[in-house]
Amino acid sequence: MTEQFSAHATHRFAYPVQDVYRAFVDPAQLALWFGPLGFHVPVATVEVDARVGGAWNLTMVSNDDPGWASPVQSTLQEVEENRIIVGTSTAEGIPGIEDGTPLSLTLEFAEDGDGTVVTLTQGPFPEVMRDMNIAGWTQSFHKLEALLGAPKAFFQMP
Repeated sequence: MTEQFSAHATHRFAYPVQDVYRAFVDPAQLALWFGPLGFHVPVATVEVDARVGGAWNLTMVSNDDPGWASPVQSTLQEVEENRIIVGTSTAEGIPGIEDGTPLSLTLEFAEDGDGTVVTLTQGPFPEVMRDMNIAGWTQSFHKLEALLGAPKAFFQMP
């Protein structure tokens, strides 16, 4: 079996923790920013039930080839509003990862002055998949930063 690694990424957002956290659990907002460049998430594919045992599901679709889709289906193991989201999924059809391998995603939210630091840990992945995962999350975080800076009416925040 290929050696496995965890992906780690940290991003500081210039927005309050409540706004950043909400973007991860509000399906309409999640659909607007999630996924690396070249992908989008149809809002109809997003299901978020932000509680232990709940779901964090969506499907990334290639902008260039809409027939290519990558579903993300996670069961939430730990949820504390504005602090942490932990989910698990099962690998299926991921190169270098045996089908049935449990994968975990931990998102930690921490106030940082007038902003928020999000720390992500996800895996295990083969080294090349880990690096692609970090790049994808980094691109997603930049998309989220832009969304959070958009007028609130753009994504109908209360």
